[in-house]
Formats: sequence, structure tokens, C-alpha cells
Amino acid sequence: MVDAKMLKTIGSAPGFIAALDQSGGSTPKALSLYGISETDYEGEEDMFRLMHAMRVRIMKAPAFTGEKVVGAILFERTMDGDVDGQPVPSYLWEKRGVVPLLKIDKGLLDEENGVQLMKPMPDLDALLIRARNKGIFGTKMRSVIAHADKAGIAAVVSQQFEVARQIIGQGLVPIVEPEVSINSPTKVEAEAMLRDAIAEQLDTLTADEAVILKLTIPTIDDFYAPLVAHEKVIRVVALSGGYSTVDACEKLSHNHGMIASFSRALTEKLRVSMSDADFNTSIGETIDQIYAASVNKVETGTENLRRLA
Repeated sequence: MVDAKMLKTIGSAPGFIAALDQSGGSTPKALSLYGISETDYEGEEDMFRLMHAMRVRIMKAPAFTGEKVVGAILFERTMDGDVDGQPVPSYLWEKRGVVPLLKIDKGLLDEENGVQLMKPMPDLDALLIRARNKGIFGTKMRSVIAHADKAGIAAVVSQQFEVARQIIGQGLVPIVEPEVSINSPTKVEAEAMLRDAIAEQLDTLTADEAVILKLTIPTIDDFYAPLVAHEKVIRVVALSGGYSTVDACEKLSHNHGMIASFSRALTEKLRVSMSDADFNTSIGETIDQIYAASVNKVETGTENLRRLA
């Protein structure tokens, strides 16, 4: 049974979702941007220890509360970790008012038909049960679309929704994330194919099934408005996709009904060398910036709205 208070927070509270889910492949880069080079640690365990310390520092920052951050996506190791002796999921919800979510995918397959599908997840049910028992509300899984290939995009969306049904079956809420690369030479065309494919899948969901969508900020303002309005969509959140914080926030501000779910754009100004006061000031300013883009929207011209009709 989905927690009603968490559902209300994720579904309608003003704010955004923080993505604190860098995994093994992306952790060295995240640490490097934070000011910790690969020569500063030995082995995977040491690397993840430093990454967890960074995440704890973020979670304990005064501005990191449900007032502006409605949810946080965690890496599996983070879910299993603690903050001051308290398990991370319960700390987030009970102490910070932030809904805990979990990244579940195991990475991507090689590109085929212009896309990268998710790798198989044979132990997914066991992970979902463990996550649910730890107080996790929902999950996130990422695929990547590089080119506007109709067959490839259909395969990505089909796989995402197949796994989403498995997640719903375990009492959790899935975040479906078919990312369109911001560098795609056919980004506009890919987004049109993606919107249609998602809409088709949404229409196949039963009365008690619903999803969150995590999508690249579209090139055309409000392009995903029909998905925002769909009865099977709890919320549509935007990934930063490599845009800077400034660019991501500016683009997001033109898309009504979409809130942020940023990773690098959330942490790009943070450095391990900062004093706690400077760190808290910096993350607070970034949280304010991303929150504003999520809740304060630029008026959209009638020409764009006509294109969506």
C-alpha cells in the first residue's frame, strides 16, 4: 500500500526532487566535480564512503527540507546507509519531510536503433521488497534516446512500462525515465515520437496503476502538457541532462506542470573544501533557484499552446 502522505507530497506539494543517485560509473566524475580526485581514495569502498559523506552533507543542510525539496532519489548504497545513526530513508522522511526514492536500474546496454535500453534486472523483486521494507516510496529507472528512431523509442518506452508494472505490483510508485539526449541532432523529432509512445502506454494502465514521468526538458515549451494532464500521471519531473543550473532552470521555467529532478545541476557549485557555513549557503541558494524554476512559470505564448492542441 502506497503511503498516502508521501503520495500527496510527491503529487502536489510545491518543490522539486533532488537526484542523489550517482552510481558506480558516475561516482568518480561526481566526486571530481566536488573536488575529490581519483588519487584521493583507494578502491570502490573508499570511493563510496566519500560519496556518502557528500550526500549526508547535502541531506543535513538546513535548506534541504520538504519545504522546497519534495523527494530525493537515492543510490542503493545510500538507501542502506545512515545519517547520524538513523537509516537514510527514515531520516529523510521523518527528520526532513523529504520522500525517499530509489534508483533501481543497473545501467544501459549498448546503443541499438538509436537508443540504449536498460540492462536486465533479474533480482528486481528482491530489491523492491527490501526497499519497501526500508520505507522507500518509489523507484527510478533510466534509458537513453540518442536519435529519433521510432522502433528504438517504442522499445525504450515498452521496456520502461513493463518494469513499471512490476514495481507497482510490489507496492511502489515508478518513475519512468526515457531520457532524450540534449545533444541529439534529432531531439525535437525524438520528443514527438516519445510523447506519442508514452501516451499509448499510459492508456493501457489499469484503474489502480499510475506513474511519475522523468523527461528531458523539451525543446518546444510545454510540449509535454498532454502528459502532465494525463490521469495516469502523478507528476512530470525534468532532468537537467547536462545543462548548467542556470540553463536548466531557465528552460524549465517555460514548462508548466513540470518540476525539477536535477542531479549535477543541484551539486555543481559544491566543493569538499567549503566550510559548513559556505556549503550550506551555496546549496541553499541552488535549492532556491531550482525551486523557483519549478513553481514560478513564464507565461507561454498562444502559438505554442495551439501547436499542442
